[in-house]
Amino acid sequence: MTPLLQVQDLVKSFPITGGFLGREVASVKAVQGVSFEIKKGETLGLVGESGCGKSTLGRCLIRLIDSTSGSIKFNGRDITHLHGEELRELRKKMQIIFQDPFASLNPRMTIGSILEEPLIIHNLFASAKDRKDRILELAQLVGLRPESLNRYPHEFSGGQRQRVGIARALAVNPELIICDEPVSALDVSIQAQVINLLMDLQQRLGLTYVFIAHDLKVVEHVSTRVAVMYLGKIVEMATAEELYKDPKHPYTRALLSAIPVPDPKPKPERIILTGDVPSPISPPKGCHFHPRCPMAIDICKREPPILKDYGTSHLASCLRLDETQRGHLVEAP
Repeated sequence: MTPLLQVQDLVKSFPITGGFLGREVASVKAVQGVSFEIKKGETLGLVGESGCGKSTLGRCLIRLIDSTSGSIKFNGRDITHLHGEELRELRKKMQIIFQDPFASLNPRMTIGSILEEPLIIHNLFASAKDRKDRILELAQLVGLRPESLNRYPHEFSGGQRQRVGIARALAVNPELIICDEPVSALDVSIQAQVINLLMDLQQRLGLTYVFIAHDLKVVEHVSTRVAVMYLGKIVEMATAEELYKDPKHPYTRALLSAIPVPDPKPKPERIILTGDVPSPISPPKGCHFHPRCPMAIDICKREPPILKDYGTSHLASCLRLDETQRGHLVEAP
């Protein structure tokens, strides 16, 4: 079966200009050679520290920004260079839920108008009555009352505004939704409600998600597979169960060791990473993670690691992983 989404060697760089003529003097390497596939109905969790390129990758996938190189295929069709009417048609199949529900909603439009806008843009319903029926259906899907459609975004709580954002994404019956940290701006109690809503909608509507987040417990709960990003690259990818049970990359291990564990469960040894994330303008040679890695040796400073399969489609990119030992880290001599 053809994957719903196929990404191959995707690169996104942002130019930095300077001087009197405004020439490019450097570039921010936000996404560097990322490749993966997503099957229909899956949820791919995308995790990593702030600035690792998660949101940039998500916006490239949905073509909100153009990639520098590489390819994106949706349902087997290359969409990397679509423009105009073809790109507009693609918008019906791919949507995004933004991190900040207040900033992503027009404060001068009522909720009903916000939900009606995509229906008008894509000419989905000819009559105003049909559009109104669809808006009421969307409100019911996400748990909003019909009377709330005449109100404005500032009259709602953060959780309610995010429900509006979800309803707007669902308006055009998409197949793939990019969830760009959809709960990070919400209170913990509201986060659980929104996550449960997203999972319920996925089951009812057959949706496929790319779920971007920095909360690893949330990602574990919602994801089929998880990809860990560091400085623009995927350093580990596996099923959620496999990755959380047996993390192979030292960066993944450090992230997982920071997850709070409730008593009386035994707490894993905390791995403290020293230093700051290197600049994406001038990433380190060799392995990007070596300046902060407690396992790094000389070869890590010279040779870039390759993402390899260490069994059961568990991918990791670390020069210290010995394939003969089933991907376990080899201690430094």
